[in-house]
Amino acid sequence: MTDLDDWELLEEVTEYETPWYDGGYDRLAQPDGSEKRYYWAELPPAVVVVARIDAGVLEDADDEDQLLFVEQYRPTIRETHLELPAGIVEDGESYTRAAARELEEETGFRPSSTALLQEYAVATGVLRHDRAVVYAEGLEPGERELDGNEFLEVTTVPVDDALERAREQPANDATLTGLLLAKEDGLL
Repeated sequence: MTDLDDWELLEEVTEYETPWYDGGYDRLAQPDGSEKRYYWAELPPAVVVVARIDAGVLEDADDEDQLLFVEQYRPTIRETHLELPAGIVEDGESYTRAAARELEEETGFRPSSTALLQEYAVATGVLRHDRAVVYAEGLEPGERELDGNEFLEVTTVPVDDALERAREQPANDATLTGLLLAKEDGLL
């Protein structure tokens, strides 16, 4: 294993800043003495919510527990995706608090309990971005309040069908990761 002391940061350059992320590069002296630029994008931390809604809370649902999903068009890739609710962690917020806030804002449901399943770094070869998966349950009606750039539809999927449905194309990493972690922890 390469020792951190074998790498020397020679320069850190932010080439651009946007409302969503910053981008730039680090110029490093590598362990063999050569120099290389490593490009990065830095994003704020985010949270993905696996939200279980009990049978009977939704009038038109079957007699089985459901997971809340949102369907939204992603302009960057020009596709509509079925996704777990998610969003940015605001300054001073914990992942669980951000999950409760984002869930209510996007779906109109407020959880009575949340649990952090996992925090992890995303796409470490190019991103400086941490993400967490939070499990939410005991959902009660709240107040939906979408951001100005959120155009999404709330939908539910039976718990037993959620992973299979999320694997249908187009699939995305945050939803698959969230569901797999919840399943591994025995929550699905």
